[in-house]
Amino acid sequence: MSTSICAPIYIGLMSGTSLDSIDAVAVRFEPGFELIACHSEPISSAIHSSTLALFNPGDNEIERLGRLDLELAELFATAVDNLIRVNHLDRQQIAAIGSHGQTIRHRPEANFTLQIGDPNLIAERTGLTTIGDFRRRDMAAGGQGAPLVPAFHSALFRHPEHNRVLVNIGGMANLTILEAAGDKPVLGYDTGPGNVLMDSWIKQH
Repeated sequence: MSTSICAPIYIGLMSGTSLDSIDAVAVRFEPGFELIACHSEPISSAIHSSTLALFNPGDNEIERLGRLDLELAELFATAVDNLIRVNHLDRQQIAAIGSHGQTIRHRPEANFTLQIGDPNLIAERTGLTTIGDFRRRDMAAGGQGAPLVPAFHSALFRHPEHNRVLVNIGGMANLTILEAAGDKPVLGYDTGPGNVLMDSWIKQH
């Protein structure tokens, strides 16, 4: 990549309900949105099993969670390093990493959600500013912690004359409703299971 002065690069990290890999992307937002590079880092069967085991209450949860928190963070950091290495990105142009973390419990009815994959360790391993824990901040502001993608949809797809509706089918599916009027709030909500059911069926058959 050119070392000329340009808009900062941001790296996003995401693992979902499928638990098959960590997706890492490098993007710019100025002067317009640009997808620069992407990378998929496999999740080992051991980490996959350990994560699934924490989805429901069980024995010795805090100890198991603490260890997995660090194991996932190491894997997230590896995903970042591989994204940078394979695509020849300049670390000096990377402003920050946004790491969603792996959801272990999500209880919006109790104003409680938990994502693990310690962003402090990611920052130490990569040498890059790392921001995480997005869902709990949304809950603190009165939201349900999900979905978070409507803010991005609004920035990228809102039109001054046309109403738009977007469907995002991840592990859970959600809708974003973007009214043409710029002063109308963005409306977004989960609609129910998405690919999580398909993933389960494929693994069984």
